[in-house]
Amino acid sequence: MENYSQTIQLGVTKDRLFKALTDEIPFWWTTMFEGSSNKKGDRFTIRFGDLIYKVMQVEDLYENAKVVWHVEDSLITLPGLKNQKEWIGTTIVWDITEKENGIVLQLEHIGLSPEIECYDICTDGWRQFVKSLEAYIKTGKGQPFSN
Repeated sequence: MENYSQTIQLGVTKDRLFKALTDEIPFWWTTMFEGSSNKKGDRFTIRFGDLIYKVMQVEDLYENAKVVWHVEDSLITLPGLKNQKEWIGTTIVWDITEKENGIVLQLEHIGLSPEIECYDICTDGWRQFVKSLEAYIKTGKGQPFSN
């Protein structure tokens, strides 16, 4: 089973990127953020309006290197989507590595594979929000979802 992954290269420091993934999620993903996401064991909820939410636990944090979230609960209420809880039990891994020409961020969503119903919708969402993260890192202004 192939998991969704995306890699981007950024001209920023590892600590800047790590801060965006742990303390600044509302500035690039969704302004509808509740909870805390900057230490192992923290829980947070992100919402996209009234019909879509995800509850995550910070499973692992390696400062300036890796962020791992486990999806504990989720609902994706979209027309035509039969299995609206497909994210439950999946894991989102952000790997930060330093290469000779800058910082590389790799996102892997373990459990989000072409076999699941929301794959196309969800991968479109990931591309949109990773682009927002990249803009936020580079310019200080992302395009998070806001109600």
